[in-house]
Amino acid sequence: MALMLAVVVCYTICSLSDKYAVAKLKMNGNTLTFIMAAATSLFMLAYLPFDSRHFDGSFTAFLAIGLMVLSKFLEFQLAAVILKEMSAFELKAWLGLTVFLSYGTDLLLGNAALGLVTVWKFCFIAVTAAGLFMIAKAGGKKINYLKILLPLAGYLLCKFGYGLIVTFTKQSVSPTLSLFFALVILAVGLAPFVHPIKLCKEQPKAVLIVGLTKIPNVIGLILENIVAQQSMANYSFIQPMILVALFFIGVIRKEECTKLNIIGGIVCILGIAGFQLIGMLV
Repeated sequence: MALMLAVVVCYTICSLSDKYAVAKLKMNGNTLTFIMAAATSLFMLAYLPFDSRHFDGSFTAFLAIGLMVLSKFLEFQLAAVILKEMSAFELKAWLGLTVFLSYGTDLLLGNAALGLVTVWKFCFIAVTAAGLFMIAKAGGKKINYLKILLPLAGYLLCKFGYGLIVTFTKQSVSPTLSLFFALVILAVGLAPFVHPIKLCKEQPKAVLIVGLTKIPNVIGLILENIVAQQSMANYSFIQPMILVALFFIGVIRKEECTKLNIIGGIVCILGIAGFQLIGMLV
């Protein structure tokens, strides 16, 4: 639970930074992805010497890197499209739906035992999903879902798929090492399209702000990999927990919020708390 909370803090900072980059700085998918990949891989260099760096040279190891490149590329490209239509808060609401898939995956892999606890956990997942539905419905009048339906579906698949990549390839290559190589490949591949030197000259403040927020992103990615190896369900619950954090930030900042949004946020909190508590008590 402590690891999950640490990831939530780190990713909440990054979520607000990404929204700022897209909504205020008008960054497109390529620019946002490049800064994310370049800054994150640079900061990861300081951690790599202290982490497992196993790489067995198998097809699975190379496949893991390739899939991570694809996953991260699509994640940020699609996020740039989606965040033009909805807030980071609402996006996290939709991401919470992957919890059903992830807990089912845990059951299939034997990382979670069948029994009465399974029934309770699915009940709390359903409670969380109900809260997410309320939040999504609250913003339905302002969001053109037809415009972002496919990007949203692809984004959800990328986030769920990342956990699967880590789970099924961790024996062949260290998740942190494969992520590092994936980010370097992304940065190098996007550099000709972004023109880094020109970007730094034209938007130095934007590059600095977005780049520095990748320090907590590195910490979050490393801890998230550990959580994903332990439990797919816990991995997927990170997103609704970020949603809760964004909810309280919105309340503190007195942002405009509907009653349905507030109720949905409270229901989400109850679902997440119940899911975690039932796992600790039984």
